[in-house]
Amino acid sequence: MSLIDNFIEWLSAERRYSPLTVRNYRRDIDDFLRFKAIDPAQFDPRAIKRGDIEDWIVYLFDERKLKASSVNRGVATLRTLWHWILARGYTEQDVLGTIHQSKMARRLPTFVADSRMQDVISQLREDIASHDVERLRDAVVILLFYTCGLRLAELSGATWGDVAADFSTIRVVGKGDKERCAPIPSVTARVIKEYRNEISSQNICIYPKKALILSKKGEPISQRTVQRIVNRVLKSSGVQGKSSPHVLRHTFATHLLNEDADLREIQELLGHSSLRATQVYTHNDIRRLRDVYLAAHPRERD
Repeated sequence: MSLIDNFIEWLSAERRYSPLTVRNYRRDIDDFLRFKAIDPAQFDPRAIKRGDIEDWIVYLFDERKLKASSVNRGVATLRTLWHWILARGYTEQDVLGTIHQSKMARRLPTFVADSRMQDVISQLREDIASHDVERLRDAVVILLFYTCGLRLAELSGATWGDVAADFSTIRVVGKGDKERCAPIPSVTARVIKEYRNEISSQNICIYPKKALILSKKGEPISQRTVQRIVNRVLKSSGVQGKSSPHVLRHTFATHLLNEDADLREIQELLGHSSLRATQVYTHNDIRRLRDVYLAAHPRERD
């Protein structure tokens, strides 16, 4: 077996990587070797220089037009290979030691503009006034995402026992099993009460754990159904682009920031373990300020 074959066998037998992961490792290595016109059976790590890796990275960006995430994955594959090679003494030269990951463009969170969100709320008022159980449920779903900043898994896993007796807060279990209490605004609390009254009067909930959000059959709602509800409500209100639960969570955070809420308070409300995760919303705020500037500054109008 060649050195590369031994490495692939090690990934599978000792590291117990999945067949798909092993196949991806092999593909990245073969791609580098093809770039260098090296037969895998004749691969000699002592002949590889740092410049060879750098040339390959430039090729991936300039010729193959790959994204930084794909290039970084390929470099990470070679780094793992080189650690294995160094540990076994096939070479003493660490050609990847000073090669760093390429910076990836960070996508800004997508959110619904305040003016468009008003249209969504107007539609919800009609759903609430109908006293129809499903329309009430859908209104609760939208409002819990938008006014409480819940994640999809947090909402779909919530039970009536998580809601405070006075409907002022909801206990949610977030990432890493971290618990937090999210305040429920009065407008959302009133809709939740109305929803509970309707499902109680119709004896809809047949599930012993008393899930907060129910399917048509009275069972805990699936995450996929929640996604469909959000997509339908937002699209019917004229929201363009993405229309997911996470968009509403982003909208919750962005609108709070636009109304001068403290960033650390938003961090706590979102259940972020690090302020770094919350700071991405400041970019949207800066973008909003720039739009205001461009529209208002007299020199821009010139």
